[in-house]
Amino acid sequence: MADDRFKILRRIRRRRSAAERRPARDSRVAVIGLGRFGHSLALELMRRGWDVLGIDADPGVVQKTGDELTHAAAADCTDPHALEQLGVGQFSRAVVGIGSDLEASILATSNLVDAGVPNIWARANTRQHGQILKRVGAHHVVLPEHDMGERVAHLVTGRMLDFITFDSDYALVKTLAPKFVGGVPLGESRVRSTYGVTVVGIKRPGADFTHATAETVVEPGDVVIVTGRTQAVETFAELE
Repeated sequence: MADDRFKILRRIRRRRSAAERRPARDSRVAVIGLGRFGHSLALELMRRGWDVLGIDADPGVVQKTGDELTHAAAADCTDPHALEQLGVGQFSRAVVGIGSDLEASILATSNLVDAGVPNIWARANTRQHGQILKRVGAHHVVLPEHDMGERVAHLVTGRMLDFITFDSDYALVKTLAPKFVGGVPLGESRVRSTYGVTVVGIKRPGADFTHATAETVVEPGDVVIVTGRTQAVETFAELE
């Protein structure tokens, strides 16, 4: 009897733990295409507590990945009836991870739009592919190869430790603080007026990141997080 009670309590704790990890809003997402990109995305969503329906046209792929996801199905999502049967139109979010088959990517995205999914993410291999996906109704387009190539190029050619772009001309950069900002509060260093960037975070060696304020004093060896126009943050990151 005691063992049975222990098992019941353990199951309850597991359910509570899963519920705590799960987002408060609708936590269902459909991932169409379980190649490297889609599979990796689906696993990360699962890790974050989301319920994932993984869909792929290849039954072998579904068989390999099905046990890792909440639900998995082998279906041709270029056929709108397949999405209807799976109930994808009831999901608030869907991701089209198909990359190699341009026609399938476009048709699957178009079918999601017709099904009324309000938040559609789609992977594109090229900017032209991305433009087509936006025209058929994708709300967000991701170019993983292009974005990663741009990011690595910035890291290879400069002093940046990390680089993230927002829109077409705004970026966030992690870099070593240049010497000229050291020893005085940021409000007195004139970083924003001189270089057009804002220092939003700072990390001392051996410490965690913290918010930067006008009173924050930067020391040699500190790592800073800087935001601003792409050209401005690139220039700032090159300062010694």
